[in-house]
Amino acid sequence: MGNGKDHYYNKSKQEGYRSRSAYKLQQLDDRFDILFGGASVVDLGAAPGGWLQVAAERVGARGKVVGVDFQSISHFETDAGLETVRGDMTTEETREHVRTAANGSADVVISDMAPNMTGEYDLDHARSVHLARQALDTARELLDAGGHFVVKVFDGRDFQGFLADVEDEFAFVATNSPDASRDASSELYVVGKNRIVAPVAEGDELTVDIADEGDEGDGIARVDGYTLFVDGATEGETVDVTVTDLKPNYGFAELRDGDE
Repeated sequence: MGNGKDHYYNKSKQEGYRSRSAYKLQQLDDRFDILFGGASVVDLGAAPGGWLQVAAERVGARGKVVGVDFQSISHFETDAGLETVRGDMTTEETREHVRTAANGSADVVISDMAPNMTGEYDLDHARSVHLARQALDTARELLDAGGHFVVKVFDGRDFQGFLADVEDEFAFVATNSPDASRDASSELYVVGKNRIVAPVAEGDELTVDIADEGDEGDGIARVDGYTLFVDGATEGETVDVTVTDLKPNYGFAELRDGDE
């Protein structure tokens, strides 16, 4: 244990955190601004509660944190609203408990879930990606537009495919290995910021009415209340477009051949 990393283990004992991993979330939040005052946070794989403690500190008295794990999570004093759910997120019963505890939606979903390690790298990696996908499914279910996501996953052959799925859901995606991770660890954290909730997908081909004109001269179409900016289109036109880029609250589309 002479590599200096267990500085974080000792530090956690001194500072009252339940796990050294608390410092990973602190460092991720310091870098990416995931947590904010008043946020509602769902923490998957929360036992023994180190991430919950950090989340509760950072969302403050107006915020709420919900922790979920197979194991029970003992209560701790916090100004934030705190609820814990004991159960398995692969079951509908547990998911329903979490939805209820979170009042149906969340601003942030975080997951430090890890598989029981077998020592067989490919198997541990595959199980890690499986857990990360469960966390992503929870984020899809609970996150409001503009919401944030943090998930642990082991690097390996399935990592890029998982990363691409996260990139489909969020306007900004990064990977990071916090200083508090052990030197020999293959764990990475994927951070997704600003959840995109749009009624269309990149590559969709649509026929839209141009209802308005933006400051830059783009035409503006609305699809189920979602704003699409269409370069080269004029108010009053009906045009065929291809969706090219999506942000949490608006997107961009190009005129298809024949409408230019």
